[in-house]
Amino acid sequence: MSSSPEFGKLVVFGVGLIGGSFALALKAAGQVEEVVGFGRSLSTLTQALNRGVIDRIGVNPGQETLDADLVLIATPVGQMPEILARIAPYLGTDTIVTDGGSTKSDVVAAVREHFGVRTRQFVPAHPIAGAENSGVAAARADLFQHKKVVFTPLPENPVLNVARVRSAWEWCGGEIFELTPEEHDRVFAAVSHLPHLLAFALVHELAVRENSELYFNFAASGFRDFTRIAASHPEMWRDICLANRAALLVELERYQEQLGGLHDALSSGDGEVLEKIFDVARGARRAWGTGKSSA
Repeated sequence: MSSSPEFGKLVVFGVGLIGGSFALALKAAGQVEEVVGFGRSLSTLTQALNRGVIDRIGVNPGQETLDADLVLIATPVGQMPEILARIAPYLGTDTIVTDGGSTKSDVVAAVREHFGVRTRQFVPAHPIAGAENSGVAAARADLFQHKKVVFTPLPENPVLNVARVRSAWEWCGGEIFELTPEEHDRVFAAVSHLPHLLAFALVHELAVRENSELYFNFAASGFRDFTRIAASHPEMWRDICLANRAALLVELERYQEQLGGLHDALSSGDGEVLEKIFDVARGARRAWGTGKSSA
């Protein structure tokens, strides 16, 4: 640990699971002097203050970002354009901004729209460390330990700005990977956004049945494991699905083709096709689960 904190003032917009854990992790590492928090709910901000996640509740976004070393926007992606527009005129020359959004192309477009020449000061990031529980009560200092953090650096970003944001996430315990914004959104449409959509859909379909209690009463570990992420934050996932809808629609169509194949196999009683599909899936899942996947 260095003798003095790497970051003097951190401003966090959205002091929930991601924003709160980022602040706690930098505090635990001794790498931030002061954390100022912004959010939509005074009760949440007060809770964050009482937990020691933040040191002050912010009042004026422009004033606070003027002399901030680092700004993290950890709100649902649908709220980010408004925040970017509010802070853009007041960014200090040396202030670096990053985010924790689950989509990147839409965030980058909003940054270029509102930051203009100051786009160089924004380094997009996405920590792969979510949980079905949200809010500052779920925040913890070790959330990002040994978790992937995907950077989608922009051509405008000076090397030093990327290095500073990388350093912050590494102090939090994250392991940094780089993709383009477009690559990021294609990949996560398949491995994150589609699974959430499917989990929400299955639970919703059962929940609106007249005899839904009967089904939930007998649901066991398989249902629990498959649908765990359906307990995730509805507003956040609404924003993610809409923001990445083009890539998500492609993945949804591919999945529907898979379901069509399964439907045909079941209709014709073709056990051989079913077993082949299950066998490939089992092999890929086991390899991924043991870290031996080539992906």
